[in-house]
Amino acid sequence: MPGTFITFEGIDGSGKSTQLRLLNNFLRANGWNALVTREPGGTPVGLRLRAALLDATEEVDPLTELLVFAADRAQHVRRVIRPALENGHIVISDRYADATVAYQGAGRGFSPELIAEIVQLATEGLKPDLTVLFDVDIEESTTRTTRRSTGRSSSKSGRDRLDIENAEFHSRVRDAYLQIARAEPERVKVIDASGPVEQTQERVRNIVIPFLKTRI
Repeated sequence: MPGTFITFEGIDGSGKSTQLRLLNNFLRANGWNALVTREPGGTPVGLRLRAALLDATEEVDPLTELLVFAADRAQHVRRVIRPALENGHIVISDRYADATVAYQGAGRGFSPELIAEIVQLATEGLKPDLTVLFDVDIEESTTRTTRRSTGRSSSKSGRDRLDIENAEFHSRVRDAYLQIARAEPERVKVIDASGPVEQTQERVRNIVIPFLKTRI
């Protein structure tokens, strides 16, 4: 089986991380061996970058944010993703380059040309074979991120730096994700993630498992 690269994307509170964990458990239980990773933080270097980037008490310039995310991705691609794919593994990443288009491009307002150049530099053109986009409206996203903040310790408020951006910011990010999906419907599959976790997981499996079977 050739290496397969799958990414999960969505705004904060879309449930993608929970869905990735559930899918990984299902895959392992059914004999599929997947490498699950994330951005930022998929490498030891990335973990340190993640802590600095998402600290709600730290003031980070938007250009610094863009470049540090790119540095994390370059390390991730070269040290984790590409070697695993070359060895025939399934790699599933919680966020990848589409997040930069959505968050730093649409969210922060950097030009599409600059974003494309930075993404190309960091990824060397490596694109996912399949992307699952978890879509929820902004009100639901805010409700979920507020609810989960209780157990988080990354800041005094329990919310990270992206969580505390305003609704307008998150709306721009969501719109950008949906625009990516419209532009690349063969790669990006949109899931309505507003329902129960179990229902969303069923939708995930209905997309991912048939896709993996085509790669055998």
